[in-house]
Amino acid sequence: MKAVVLAAGKGTRLRPLTEDKPKAMVEIDEKPLIEHCFEQLADLGAEEFVVVVGYMKEHIIEHFGDSYRDIPITYTHQREQKGLAHALLTVEDYIDDEFMLMLGDNVFRANLEDVVRRQQEDRADAAFLVEEVPWEEASRYGVCNTNNLGEVTEVVEKPDDPPTNLVMTGFYTFSPEIFHACHLVQPSNRGEYEISEAIDLLIRSGRTIDAIGLDGWRIDVGYPEDRDEAERRLQEESEAVAEAN
Repeated sequence: MKAVVLAAGKGTRLRPLTEDKPKAMVEIDEKPLIEHCFEQLADLGAEEFVVVVGYMKEHIIEHFGDSYRDIPITYTHQREQKGLAHALLTVEDYIDDEFMLMLGDNVFRANLEDVVRRQQEDRADAAFLVEEVPWEEASRYGVCNTNNLGEVTEVVEKPDDPPTNLVMTGFYTFSPEIFHACHLVQPSNRGEYEISEAIDLLIRSGRTIDAIGLDGWRIDVGYPEDRDEAERRLQEESEAVAEAN
């Protein structure tokens, strides 16, 4: 299974950490943020990385070159940051089967393998990791409604009045059907082509989308304090492993 990593963002909210580098190259525990993504995806069996780059893309390309842990890397270019569905369409020509998608600004220590396993069962057309957040934070995310089977029945992007506090995280698996949906997405009120709208179109067309509850933790690195928290957790984890050995 190929792994797509979205890493085209500027990281405006991460300044001053991103004054001279793209968001994906901000270091956490002595590694670029995107390298943590590569590690997780490699452990999940990624056969190839398809990385969407944009802002200061040369920093990423020069650092990693054409492979990571002997897994080949292909780069695509999102010339304008117009949303995740727009970014995903840049990889369409490189994907012909089910694939993993990770947002390049997330750090995970969670049950990602459960999402991959669900996709491989051929029961669902897509699956993604979800977590419950405080109600006051839900409006920052794509919010999900689910039925009693754990299937997603609706996704609403950054609603003013969230119907639930169950939100999408930054890890998904899809079949190539997602590209057809992305082509149909219209710009949101923010002027972006939202991945949540593409997922909602799949649901409305009768596709099955499964939500997998997060077991573990993840941090969406949007602000300097998020970077600090991710580093603290990773260092605590390393110290715990060292003590156990």
